[in-house]
Amino acid sequence: MKLLSWNVNGLRAVVRKGFIDFLKQEKPDALCLQEIKINNEARLKENFNFAGFQEFWHPAKRPGYSGTAILLRDGFKASYLPNLNWDNEGRIQILDLGKFYLANIYFPNANHELSRLDFKIKFSDKLFTYFKKLEKAKPLIIGGDFNVAHKEIDLARPKENIGNPGFTFEERAWLDKFLRDGFIDTFRYFYPEKISYSWWSYRANARARNIGWRIDYFCASAKLIKNIKKAFILNNINGSDHCPVGIVT
Repeated sequence: MKLLSWNVNGLRAVVRKGFIDFLKQEKPDALCLQEIKINNEARLKENFNFAGFQEFWHPAKRPGYSGTAILLRDGFKASYLPNLNWDNEGRIQILDLGKFYLANIYFPNANHELSRLDFKIKFSDKLFTYFKKLEKAKPLIIGGDFNVAHKEIDLARPKENIGNPGFTFEERAWLDKFLRDGFIDTFRYFYPEKISYSWWSYRANARARNIGWRIDYFCASAKLIKNIKKAFILNNINGSDHCPVGIVT
């Protein structure tokens, strides 16, 4: 099963930039999308639907902000877990795919001046507790934009960014705990020393210069890692300031 995750930074924009061709080329069995920035009313009015896929949508209550979606290829059976009542920004989706849960997560950004750092840590702690509860029933695969570079290898200019949003001690310590307590960063499992990024600023020609960050992940319950055949970053795919990441199970 081929699983992809992509922060598209606006569904309308990425569709204009060849999203349908991307689906035909990559042929994902499941695609987790973050920052769709469109609500259900607008999506239906503008006729956003994708042939060959079951669609699961979780927009934010605030128009034009955040939001997630999962496209699951026709033929796969899944049940959608109810949206959590403390997630009004459209950040969390969970599908039960039978042998495992697939989670699509858009973690909050700590923001400039770290104005949402406390919110992000509290959100992450609550989510971790929820994951561990789910894991008692079956393992999880978690894809999404974590909005944090874990180690210095995961961004081009670590020294300059210490303490900045996405590279604070608090965010990195949370990810340390997350990975220590039962979940595995699949890309680092296969490539402990490989430098590859999934997000680049739009400023200063950062993508062309590969001045990037790896902040998009697929993590898995430890008991599932033997079933994961490969992990990858599709950094040749344009259309957003992020690129897709993926695994094959």
